[in-house]
Amino acid sequence: MIDVANLKNTDFKYDDVNFELLMSKRIRKILLVCSTYDAFMLEEDGRIDERIFMEYVRLHLRYPPQFIKVTSAKAAINALEEKDNQIDLVISMLSVSGGNAFALAKVIKETYGEKMPVIVLTPFSREVSQTLKNEDQGGVDYVFSWLGDTDLLLAIVKLIEDRNNADNDIKEGVNYILLVENSVRNYSTYLPVLYKTIFEESKQDVTEALTEHQRTMQMRARPKILLARTYLDAHEIYHKYPGKMLGIISDGSFNIDKNCKEEDVLAGYKLLKLVRAHDNYVPLLFQSSDAFNEEHAEELNAKFIQKHTPNDIEKFKDFIRRQLGFGKLVFKDPNGIKAPFIIKDLKDLQEKLDDIPDDSFRYHLSKHHVSKWLKARALFTLSESMRQVSIDDFTDLNHLRKFLYNSIAAYRQNSSKGIIADFVRDNYDEYLTFARLGKGSLGGKARGLAFLDNMIKKHNLTKKYDEVSLSIPRSLVVSTEIFSEFMKNESVQKILKRKAGDEEILQTFVDGRFASEIHWDILAFLHHIDKPVAIRSSSLLEDSHYQPFAGIYSTYMLPDLLDKSKFAQNLAKAIKSVYASVYFSDSRSYIEATKNVIDEEKMAVVLQEVCGRKYGNRFYPTFSGVARSLNFYPVGDEKAEDGVITIALGLGKHIVEGSVALRFSPKLPKKVMQLSSVEYALRDTQKEFYALDLTSDELKTSTNEGINLLKLSIDEAESDGSLTYIASTFDHQNHVLRPGTGYTGKRVLSFAGVLQYDLFPLCNIISDVLKIGKAEMNADVEIEFAVDLDPAGKNKPIVNLLQIRPIVNNSEVVDADLKAIEPESTLIYSHQALGNGVYENVSDIVFVKPDVFDASKTQLIAERVDEINKKFIASDSNYVLIGPGRWGSSDPWLGVPVKWPHISQARVIAESGLHNFRIDPSQGTHFFQNLTSFKVGYLTLNPYIGDGYYDIAFLKTCKPTYEDEYLCHIHFDKPLKIMIDGQKNIGVIMKPE
Repeated sequence: MIDVANLKNTDFKYDDVNFELLMSKRIRKILLVCSTYDAFMLEEDGRIDERIFMEYVRLHLRYPPQFIKVTSAKAAINALEEKDNQIDLVISMLSVSGGNAFALAKVIKETYGEKMPVIVLTPFSREVSQTLKNEDQGGVDYVFSWLGDTDLLLAIVKLIEDRNNADNDIKEGVNYILLVENSVRNYSTYLPVLYKTIFEESKQDVTEALTEHQRTMQMRARPKILLARTYLDAHEIYHKYPGKMLGIISDGSFNIDKNCKEEDVLAGYKLLKLVRAHDNYVPLLFQSSDAFNEEHAEELNAKFIQKHTPNDIEKFKDFIRRQLGFGKLVFKDPNGIKAPFIIKDLKDLQEKLDDIPDDSFRYHLSKHHVSKWLKARALFTLSESMRQVSIDDFTDLNHLRKFLYNSIAAYRQNSSKGIIADFVRDNYDEYLTFARLGKGSLGGKARGLAFLDNMIKKHNLTKKYDEVSLSIPRSLVVSTEIFSEFMKNESVQKILKRKAGDEEILQTFVDGRFASEIHWDILAFLHHIDKPVAIRSSSLLEDSHYQPFAGIYSTYMLPDLLDKSKFAQNLAKAIKSVYASVYFSDSRSYIEATKNVIDEEKMAVVLQEVCGRKYGNRFYPTFSGVARSLNFYPVGDEKAEDGVITIALGLGKHIVEGSVALRFSPKLPKKVMQLSSVEYALRDTQKEFYALDLTSDELKTSTNEGINLLKLSIDEAESDGSLTYIASTFDHQNHVLRPGTGYTGKRVLSFAGVLQYDLFPLCNIISDVLKIGKAEMNADVEIEFAVDLDPAGKNKPIVNLLQIRPIVNNSEVVDADLKAIEPESTLIYSHQALGNGVYENVSDIVFVKPDVFDASKTQLIAERVDEINKKFIASDSNYVLIGPGRWGSSDPWLGVPVKWPHISQARVIAESGLHNFRIDPSQGTHFFQNLTSFKVGYLTLNPYIGDGYYDIAFLKTCKPTYEDEYLCHIHFDKPLKIMIDGQKNIGVIMKPE
């Protein structure tokens, strides 16, 4: 195998061929004019509609035409005049009731012009041939010899479609084959053979296509077949489409133009001589019944077939397959000594480039056989680049091999971007970025990932930001079809019929069995993975519009193992653990809270290469991030519409959990509130991070998805070198932060290298992704990403986009001017309000008593809130929840560590700081995503410093429905008036009347 690291430093970039633009002009309806007898025979003997349809299906063709049959010239005219018919092609038998086919053709042409092609079918005999010579064929496009074979009808349809689409499709890169033949009988024989052979070969040659849609689209790019019946017709076609001819098949004797009555016996020779003078390598086939033309063929380096001899049709097919580049690429030994070297497809060519014998390699490259083979496979841009290559451009063959390897690698890499490839075990390799295993759905999270991949390619973001490596991680989606099959396990069905605990459900699922081929598919995937793998849930409900399921199901991470079989076993166990999480108690509660039905939920799983690098016995990215296109908490000069980014050293779990991370506006990266003073920087920046533990080769079965993650002090990262570009050093003596780690002192995660000194354009990249995502999703969006920086600075920064989801907003309008309301007249008044609209039918308030709050008791408070919430679930009612710190934080010292199911009935949530307990609001959590998605009002206030108003004294005068040492629940007779103005970020809860 060629060493990729030593490839020639050449910039290989290939634009896609837009196959969607090809074959835009279709023959959809055909008017068939024939006698009653012919109609009967076609129906009973030929079953023409059925046979055409079946032939289209067999050849993987789409849009079979519909036939409208009439039995007279008058009926034909009436059918053409019928607006609903919209006829595209008229085919008439020679014998027509009420006139003849040629007279009918003239009438049609006079009425509809050249846009209505007319074909005449006739059985062939000496008498018919003489009749045709005497007929005025001015209204007929082609006459064909009809023997009842539907292959001819298919060829006629495709011939007309090729003629109609030639200008556009050839301009887009499609090639053509020119057939020059004036004998009706001969071209009636050759065209069906030519089309059928090309369709069958093209069907075999679309192995480079990665999806069924790509295969269908690529079939559109098969070469056009253009028919010329005179020298001038052929000459015009040849010069009209320069450089696009795949090959030419010519008769020996035909007319110079349609007005000549005598054939020129040297017309074929003259035409092929003209072509050969322009191109030494284009394949030529000379067909003639005159044996003397064989010498002319030899002179022109053309193949020769003598007509009407045994096996002439087989020789004709052989020319198409071998000389026009279809089928396998055969590297023959020019000396005829060694056995030929066979290449089956592009992947095979790339892998075997180093093994092709020098003499054979040199010979076939000099004849441009490789570019011709690529052209026949509709790999136009790659073919064109190969066509420009000359052996003389390289000092030796090894350099040429490396050039070709690099070209193919770049082409395959580009082709796999932005699409969801079908996973095929034998064809899977490192060039496939995103693939699907099974025919089921991708699920919400995987759909977002596929959308990101497509978005990067569609908007040329890799080209725009070529100083970084921007992409999604290599991913394989185990589709919902695999989940549905797994759920048929008898043991799984039994455990779900009774109310088992989470641990028992998990163990039962892990013990369940996949079909054996799943193990081999996973193993094939892992053979191209050299990093840890994240196993992420992607259910039908996750991350979809108006279905907020962020962070509800499990995600696991597994270290890469040299023993790939063991790795595959761990991976299967992790997939089954994700399946089990659908039926955990919290998931069930959540599904009930969202009025969904658990039996309708299906789980896909994303297997995703983890961004980062190995540091001893741990693995993590330089930093992870979450970004939103809408900043719910703009401060200072920040604007809501500029969005917000939160980043943290290590794995993204740190941000997802709501732990301390760096938050900033992408438009103002040098103005970070947390870094606005040395005191803030020391107190309010990240102190710990998550990394994957690489020491265990066994995944322990656990409902704790972070069982193999390490929570470490940032001091641990110092020795790894991962702080080089993202840390500053506190100079105690001068009381300042100094960028970098080249000083002695306490490390502070300021991300100065990225935000202050523009190591790479992170903010521009994320802003672009947010802007494009918002525009294309028609909603504000949230993205997750990870960045890996080379501590040595030798390689490009790697930016992996991991996820995108819409942020669902409440669009109700608040008519009142909330700014005009006096805060003292309200129960709560907040200048930092998330949400929008009027929140109705809320008559209850549950609040944490501020005067007795104890941060060490937050776990107990969370359990009490859960009990109260269950009562609201039972009564299907809502409440306002008020308390200090971050609701939903996993760190009990930062707030009450509730999970979403524990507060699912809260319609409005308020975070009210205390004198001794002020925590900045969290914006990077799945918990927060669910609050906004459910249109829950979210208020932040710190009344003790004049930021907002909270009338706790009023609440103390109200009679509680429930009260304990930490919590109080009050019910009012009438609903509270709650309004939030999302544009001005003001929220009010009025006192009850």
